[in-house]
Amino acid sequence: MAEIHPQLLKDCLILGRFSLCYLLLMRDANYPWFILVPDREGISEIYQLSEADQQQLLSESSLLAEVLMQSFHGDKMNIAALGNIVPQCHIHHVVRYHNDATWPAPIWGTVPGKAYSDHELHSVVDKIKKATLAGFKYQENRNDDI
Repeated sequence: MAEIHPQLLKDCLILGRFSLCYLLLMRDANYPWFILVPDREGISEIYQLSEADQQQLLSESSLLAEVLMQSFHGDKMNIAALGNIVPQCHIHHVVRYHNDATWPAPIWGTVPGKAYSDHELHSVVDKIKKATLAGFKYQENRNDDI
């Protein structure tokens, strides 16, 4: 099992995992913001994954994007693999709204992160728990106190 980069652990909550990827929730209540992290050592780019893992990543990413749009009723789904600060391969999935804090600009470096209230955090996590995410296993013992 690959270790999740310390910066991701600091910025996110681990929600669980698919067959390939960990699913993390960014600690920023400005947006429903999730991150997939492939469980592979030494991978910084998608093309470095095996062909089978690339296909699995696409499948998990597409399923996650569809479920997030259904669960959070977004206007747009932003998916990006930047990795300029965290070298470990990770893919951001951000539900965007026409009235969110930075629409239509990118989310990075525009407004300060906003901490979740306990109620907001439980609401977001409950949506993931109730969603039909084939192959996803929710992790009860995470790096938070939900």
